Amino acid sequence: MTEFDIVVRSTRVVAPDGVRPASVAVRDGRIEAVDAYDAPLSAAEETDLGDVALLPGAVDLDTGVHAPGQDLAEAYRRVGRAALRGGVTSVVASPAPARPAITCADALHVHQRAAAGLPVSLYFLGGVTRGTGPLDLADLQAAGAVAFRGSLSDGGAPDMAALSDARLRKSMAEIAALDSVLLVHAEDAEELGTPAVSAEQRPPRAERRGLERVIAAARVVGTRTHVCPFSAAECAALLAAAESIGVALSAQSCAHYLCLPAEALAPDSPAHGCRPPVRSDANRKALWSALLSPDSAISTVGSGHLPANGIHTLEWNLPALWTAATRRGLGLADLVRWASRTPADLVGLTGKGRIAVGCDADLVAFDPLRRRVVPGDDPSPYAGRELTGGVGPVWAMGRRPPGDPDTTA
Repeated sequence: MTEFDIVVRSTRVVAPDGVRPASVAVRDGRIEAVDAYDAPLSAAEETDLGDVALLPGAVDLDTGVHAPGQDLAEAYRRVGRAALRGGVTSVVASPAPARPAITCADALHVHQRAAAGLPVSLYFLGGVTRGTGPLDLADLQAAGAVAFRGSLSDGGAPDMAALSDARLRKSMAEIAALDSVLLVHAEDAEELGTPAVSAEQRPPRAERRGLERVIAAARVVGTRTHVCPFSAAECAALLAAAESIGVALSAQSCAHYLCLPAEALAPDSPAHGCRPPVRSDANRKALWSALLSPDSAISTVGSGHLPANGIHTLEWNLPALWTAATRRGLGLADLVRWASRTPADLVGLTGKGRIAVGCDADLVAFDPLRRRVVPGDDPSPYAGRELTGGVGPVWAMGRRPPGDPDTTA
């Protein structure tokens, strides 16, 4: 009988064809079989999760890594640990703010060396600046950038200044020629107040005006574009209308926009550092409506983790999103679609984000009933809140990483 490295069984395996009892067999870091729950599969290590669900590891897009004054390698180690605690097995790092900003191949190599040896899979976005040319983009892609990111305001400050309409169109054309995708922070700099550090100084109209600019440019050029992050629910209709005029536009929101109303934030909450800001409870409810609408253009939900602004959300994104989702009668397949499969597909990580034969064995045990109060001194916006959903154990490329959370014990 063939012996696998590991076999993981669960009565709730979230596979592409639905949630069902199954056993998942792994060899050399890849999934080699997805069989019946009680299939006689021989392995060196076997884990039976029972009713604890088995999810594909989350793929977190546009993750901030570096904080001012922090050693770059240590920043990646911290992000790797937080990712595992949150059920994230693939991190797609933002190009900025960082030192150096990932705006050329040499800078990307610096980050790749700093991130070497992490137990999670690390990928990188290439930064688009006012001076970025076609050779810069091609070199970044050749060096390993899986997609690109630009900003219309201070989304990459101080490393990546706001793009003009002309530069946005030019960069879009060059990215389309590379058959890649552009992630864009779409708040319009001209619509932000001074200083733009409060919700009042970052009104929804800044997102609306930015979306109008992105749609106008993408309509001419035809570039696949992902607005990231998206928070202003009043702009959802504009986002949805892009498809009707032939614009391949989608968006990513974050769990804190879907879970935390501005009215409930404490004066010292880290959530005040979010860019765009956490908005009203009415906006939060409308944002959920937009996310759940048929064929919603809001296709991914990321952590918005940004240590440079004091936003430490990577560990809590899945439980926070699940807590809010269950209140709306949603299921594990929805969670996986937003946090794993769609972000992987967006940036071409075809071996990630799904439990299927041939895919990487990034597996997360997730207890959908486990409740936990976030410690009051936690640096996340969820400090003191009770969340539902326990992560662990985690297998990254078929291995239990050192320090892996094990909440199922």
